[in-house]
Amino acid sequence: MSRGFALVVRFRLHDDVAAKGFDALVARTTPEIERLEAGTLAYVVHSVPGEPLIRVFYELYADRAAFDAHEQQPHTKRFLADRAQYTSGVDVTFMQADSGKAPMPR
Repeated sequence: MSRGFALVVRFRLHDDVAAKGFDALVARTTPEIERLEAGTLAYVVHSVPGEPLIRVFYELYADRAAFDAHEQQPHTKRFLADRAQYTSGVDVTFMQADSGKAPMPR
């Protein structure tokens, strides 16, 4: 298994209106990630049952360089700038894969 570079990001949203705006921002951003980022192996956005103002992202990159490239993309920079209006908190956990099964590279 390739070690890869992964993170989990937990977003706390202000209210239902902010959640709708955040979800729309995500919907505009994720197609660009899928289309332009070969080094982004997984970028999965989760809602949390029973917690309507929480979103959790799971991101898996081929390596640290792929993550750094993701961070420099115009669509990512736009997402990072625009998300602040919707969020009341963000928690990021960086992870290193030690074992398991990973998606096949594209």
